[in-house]
Amino acid sequence: MTGPSKGISRGAAGWGSLSTEARNPASEELDTLSSEEVVSLLLEEDRRGLEIARRSSVDIARAASWAAETLQGGGEVLFAGAGTSGRLGILEAAECPPTFGTDPEKIRAVIAGGPEAVFAAREGSEDISDDGAAAAGHLGRGDLLIAISASSVTPFALGALVSARRSGARTILLTCAPAAGMSTAADLVLALDTGPEVLTGSTRLKAGSATKAVLNAITTAAMVRLGKVYGNLMVDLRPGSAKLRDRALRIIETAGEVSREKAERLYDTAEGEVKTAIVMASCGLDVRASRKQLLAAGGHVRKALTTSPVADKSESV
Repeated sequence: MTGPSKGISRGAAGWGSLSTEARNPASEELDTLSSEEVVSLLLEEDRRGLEIARRSSVDIARAASWAAETLQGGGEVLFAGAGTSGRLGILEAAECPPTFGTDPEKIRAVIAGGPEAVFAAREGSEDISDDGAAAAGHLGRGDLLIAISASSVTPFALGALVSARRSGARTILLTCAPAAGMSTAADLVLALDTGPEVLTGSTRLKAGSATKAVLNAITTAAMVRLGKVYGNLMVDLRPGSAKLRDRALRIIETAGEVSREKAERLYDTAEGEVKTAIVMASCGLDVRASRKQLLAAGGHVRKALTTSPVADKSESV
């Protein structure tokens, strides 16, 4: 690892000029407010942050399309950030396998300071751009880097962007503090401009909430495009707990219009493959034929249910 003084870039204007570092006029007397007033102000500012994020829906949808294309082509989606931004990326990557059945190696996240920084702050690690470059050094054409930096000038995130762009990977910068010249930092910049925080400079608040909402939107919209959703049901979930197994059975009941008992039988026969069980229930096909039907439909349940069967119904359940 390089020394803490190497690869640091604070930007020409300095941190003091960032909108996320400014004082919020609405909270200048924060220490005089009641707990209820503090909570109300925090939630109101979060609401404003989400509304600002909504205004970038076109660009967020573009980011989702890029993520879907990357995964469809066998590439990797990598989130990179420091502090709260890094933890939000890790949370997003960690939730995709159980929710959508994705390969953990295809949607990953790195944080400045390494895994230990997830649970305990490692101040100073965000200042090393070379570490960010190294973390994204394995990316290449067909991969996608999503750098997350509330301030837009975090050296670790910028280092990852430079490295990824140099190697031919697609790049996205998600930030809450638009800065001069930032538009050239990545192939796509999602600049939310959430403004000053209730607690000055604490971007784990409004900026963090808006960032999480955008990451949710990117991954969920991408998974919809990839056929991991039928209606509003997560049909590619991995039932690794009692709760998720129960959810899987309820999904089969609902989508396949069968009883709980039949859903359990289909689930077991399909070896926990919810999509396969739904096709079996709806089309009267056996496991093998249902899998072929899904394969021909590119994994999309709706398409599998509306196209002509690709196999006989000889062993229907």
